[in-house]
Amino acid sequence: MKLLLLLHLLGVVLFVGNIITAAFWKVRADLQKNPALIHSAVKNVMLADYVFTLPGLVLIVASGIAMAVQANYPMHGFHWLGLSLLLFAITGVIWLAVLIPLQRAMIKHSAACIASGSMSSAYSRASRLWAVFGVAATLLPIVILYLMISRGF
Repeated sequence: MKLLLLLHLLGVVLFVGNIITAAFWKVRADLQKNPALIHSAVKNVMLADYVFTLPGLVLIVASGIAMAVQANYPMHGFHWLGLSLLLFAITGVIWLAVLIPLQRAMIKHSAACIASGSMSSAYSRASRLWAVFGVAATLLPIVILYLMISRGF
C-alpha cells in the first residue's frame, strides 16, 4: 500500500506540477510578444504534456484504482472518491478534447507568425481559449486534491 501511495503522490506531483508550470511559461512567453519565443514555449508545453502530464495521469489512475480496490472503497456513488473520479474524468475530457487541439493550433499559428514578427488573431484566439479552459483543467485537480486529502463525505 505504501508503494502505491508513493506512486500516486508522484503522479500527482507530475500532473499538477506540470499543468501549473506549463501555464506559467506559456503566459510568460506570451507577455514577451516575441513569435519565436512563443512558438518555442507552446511546442514545449505540448512536449511537457507528453513527458510529465501523461505519465502523471497514468500513475494517478493506476495507483488510485489499486488503492481503492485494496481498501474496498466503492468507486461509484456520491462520496469523495466518486466525485473525485467524476471531476478527474471531466479534466481529462477538457484536456483531450479542447486543450490538446488548441495547443496544436497555437503551435501552427505561432510558427506562421515568426516570419511576420507579430502574433496573428488566430493565435490570440486559440491562446485565449486555451487560457479559459486551462484554468478549469487546473482548478479541477486542485479540488480533487482537496477531496483526496479531506475525504470529507
